[in-house]
Amino acid sequence: MTDTSRKQRIHDLDATLRVGKNGIESVVDELDSQLEENEFVKVRFLRSARGGTSSEELAEKLTEHINAEVVQVRGHTAVFEK
Repeated sequence: MTDTSRKQRIHDLDATLRVGKNGIESVVDELDSQLEENEFVKVRFLRSARGGTSSEELAEKLTEHINAEVVQVRGHTAVFEK
């Protein structure tokens, strides 16, 4: 896959998970499950989840719970890849 088509596929993704006031622990299993079925998963961090932390920090914390890596963080969304 070319880098351009990869970027386009990531850009075209809709966020399928939202992290809110219940924190990242509440979406770990679902994210892991979605990554089994999809190459990329986009996660949106709501204001109630961010508090005093950045989306980058939350994305990194999520990777500690699953076997995946952060492909991209933009604004309040992060894309993960298995």
